[in-house]
Formats: sequence, C-alpha cells, structure tokens
Amino acid sequence: MNGADHLCDTLIAHGVNVCFANPGTSEMHFVAALDRKPAMRCILGLFEGVVTGAADGYARMTGKPAAALLHTGPGLANGLANLHNARRAFSPVVTVVGDHASYHLDYDAPLTSDIESLALPMSEWVYRVKSADDVTRGAASACEAAKRLSSVATMILPADAAWGETRAKKITNASPVIKPVIDDHAVKAAVKAIRAHPGRCGILLDGEALYAENLPLVEEIAARHDVDLYVPVFISRLSRGAGRPALKRIPYPVDEAVATLAHLDVLILVGAIPPVAFFAYPGKPSALTPKTCKLISLATVRDNIPDALIRLGDALGGQPLKRKKKSKAVSLTGVPTGPLTEDAVAVLLAQALPDQAIISDEALTSARRFYALSENAPQHDYMMVTGGAIGVGIPLSTGAAVACPNRKVIALQADGSGMYTLQGLWTQARERLDVVTIILNNRGYAILQHEMKNVGVPVHGGNAERMMRIDDPGLNWVSLASGMGVEGARATTCKEFSDLLATAFRQKGPFLIEAMI
Repeated sequence: MNGADHLCDTLIAHGVNVCFANPGTSEMHFVAALDRKPAMRCILGLFEGVVTGAADGYARMTGKPAAALLHTGPGLANGLANLHNARRAFSPVVTVVGDHASYHLDYDAPLTSDIESLALPMSEWVYRVKSADDVTRGAASACEAAKRLSSVATMILPADAAWGETRAKKITNASPVIKPVIDDHAVKAAVKAIRAHPGRCGILLDGEALYAENLPLVEEIAARHDVDLYVPVFISRLSRGAGRPALKRIPYPVDEAVATLAHLDVLILVGAIPPVAFFAYPGKPSALTPKTCKLISLATVRDNIPDALIRLGDALGGQPLKRKKKSKAVSLTGVPTGPLTEDAVAVLLAQALPDQAIISDEALTSARRFYALSENAPQHDYMMVTGGAIGVGIPLSTGAAVACPNRKVIALQADGSGMYTLQGLWTQARERLDVVTIILNNRGYAILQHEMKNVGVPVHGGNAERMMRIDDPGLNWVSLASGMGVEGARATTCKEFSDLLATAFRQKGPFLIEAMI
C-alpha cells in the first residue's frame, strides 16, 4: 500500500466517493490508485475551474464533500475563482493539490510555487502532508475540516508521499461530524426580539435553513409571529415552488435593497451573514440594514440549524396555524409569442419547469424575473453564483447532476460568463449528465452596462463599449456545444424556444438551447 492508496481509502471512509479531477504528473499515483478503488468515482474536467465548480454543485445538493484533484500551484490557481464561490456558498469541498516530491522542491523546477499562500484565501483549512505515513491523518483531517467548517479544506500532497510505501493504520470507517447546538442565550435573544417588534422583525435565512425539510417550521414561525422572511441576494441553495413559502429575496440594487429592509428594527440571522452591498457606490451605504436595526445571530452555518429552528419555535410557543394550501399551478397568464426576449424566456421556463428540477442560475441580468415568476412553479431547488466570481454556472450544474442523477438540471447561463468554463459541457457529455443548458445570448456583458450607470457614468464612448460587447465576432453556442459533444439548437422566437424546451425535457442527457434575445 502506498500513500495514494491510503488517500483513496480515507476519502471513501469519510463518505467522499466522488472526485472531480484535472491531474498532472504529480498526481499519477493517485490516478493509478483509482484502478484499485472502484468505490471512488473520478470525473475528469478539462479546466480546473470546472473541477472546483462541479465540486461546489455536488456539495450544495448532497450536503457532503466531493474531492477536487488539482495539479500543483498553477492548477490550483486556475480553480481558485470557483473555490471562492464554494467558500461563499458554505460548501464542504476537499481540495487535494499534488506537488513536487518534497526533496525536489529545493531545485526550484518550473512548476514550483507557494501553494499554501495560493490556497489560504479560498480555504478555511490548509495542510501539507509530510510523508506517506502522514497521508491518512492528513486526509482524515481534511474531510473532517470541510464538514465541520462547511467550507473548503485543502490538502497538499507531495508526489513522494503519494508513491511512498506506508504501514500506517488504514481508516475503514469514520465517525460523523456533529455540528454544535446553539446555547440558550441565542434562542432567548431571538424570542425577545420577535415578541418586542411584531411587524418590524425579519429573519434572514441561508444554508440548511433553506432546505425543504426546514421550511415548514420557518413559515410557521413567521406567520404566527408577524415576522418577515428573507434570503440573500445570491442564494446558495433554496427549495421552492408550489406549497413552499415564498421568501423575499433581497434585491441586488442598493437603493431597492435598502428600501426593502428600511422598516426593520431587528434582523435575525439563521445560517446567514449580515446583508451588505455587493459593491461600494458613490454616496450609497455599504450596510443594507438601517443604522438603528439590531442584528442578532441565532445560528451560523456551522451550527446545528434544524435544532436551532426547532428550539426557537418551541420557545415562541403558540398553536399551529391552519394555512390554505397554495395552488400547484404557475400563476402566469398567457403564452408569450413573437421574437424571443429575456422576459419570455423566464415566463416559458417557469411554465414548463419539470417537477423536482434543479436550477443553476448564472444568467445574471438576463433572467432576473425568473425567481419571481417561478414562485408557484413545480417544486424545485434553486442555486446561484454566491461569491460573484463568474464562470460557475455550467460547472455548478455539472456537479448537481452528478449528485442527483434522477432529477433534471437546468443551467440558466449568460453568454459572457458561460465562456469562462464552457469546457464543463464536455464533462456533461462524457458522463451522460441530464443537464439542459439555456444560453441567454445578448451578445454582451449586460451587467457591466448596468454597473456603469450605477457608478455614475450614464454615457460612455466607443472604447468603453468595446469592453462590454461580445458580438464582433458573435459567439455560436450551438457550434461550441457540438464541439464538446453536446446536442444543441438555437431559438429566436418564443415558439422555437418552447418547442426546444419540450424536446429537452422529454429526453435524458445533456442538451443546449441558445436563446437569442
């Protein structure tokens, strides 16, 4: 047994049985070990950002880590943007970064770099394995850290630790990581605030609080005690649709967000962090809550959130409310016709959404109405880019499809951000993943046009415009998809888009729709 064998065995013992990988020379012994470990599913990504983004999507939908295997410092650097998104989504990810053999580092070979310094900003835990005998302990600690911290844990594996023989004791099964329960003071503070400020108290939810099994209690607390419920601007994962509570999403524009929260005296945080503006703008606040609003943390994402919600409900007391069941039908009238528009895409998708679908939304400005329109659509899970680093949508949907092979995954994808990680389409084709990618092709970075106005530049010239347009030459996403092995078609009218949706939802496997808007 060598260190690579022990790494695989330790990951599997901790429930990490999927590895998204872009390996190099330093990781070949791990790759060789995979032939001896059929319990580990290893999935190749053609770019490291696909690997790390897919691990994020997998973690969001399973609640457990996948491994992301990367090659030395430059490989890690290529994957950092989506590790940033994973950290902001509170996704447990075990990143294994191969490095030169320990004795080779002194020779400063071309790929030698300071991996620890690269990893630290996007990881909550970083560790360099010392020898083959240290692999089991290091890998176990990485798995435990990722689960305990709900974040990225990075283990650096020198090549000689991977190929070295070891007699260290193997881990065949691992104890589960138990999240801590909150203390009574947090519950009492939340109860006091809710009772003292009816109609002027809000709860901002994130993490497990937004999972389907916890939403009925959240809705009960809010309805019984006149509390407003909110979700962040960018959502890690939210169970929504017919029969589930409609949660108010804090708007992205600062002025709208401030107005939405202006009436609050208290905001209780459950798995969430205080809401702030995504960027600083001249003359506008950074904090979105009023200066007089008190922030109370009931539970962090690292706490036992279901237990915290149960204890809050018990402490508040009161009889359960009898609520009317919501209609299962989508509350939309009429079918859009004529040329395809971004609004028409949102309406038609909300009307046709399959039951229990998973939405990966990185359409940015072009699908902004979909969230509101799909409130009463069939039940689904909804995910977004959480850290603002674009290029996560296609990888996120890839990881979600690996995690939930019996559910239809739909990637709402802007054309510009899609180009960052379009290699993920190849992985979808190779793994036969059931993903429908909808490219909203407006031939530009529309979000930058909005931001120019937001920062006080309403009029700009040709040089600036060239930084925001991607129509010279225009992208042909059907051809790009075909080159990756994914069937695709283009829609320019509402009828064409609706027909393509029906086709894509009837069949299994990856399919791309290029929506020209």
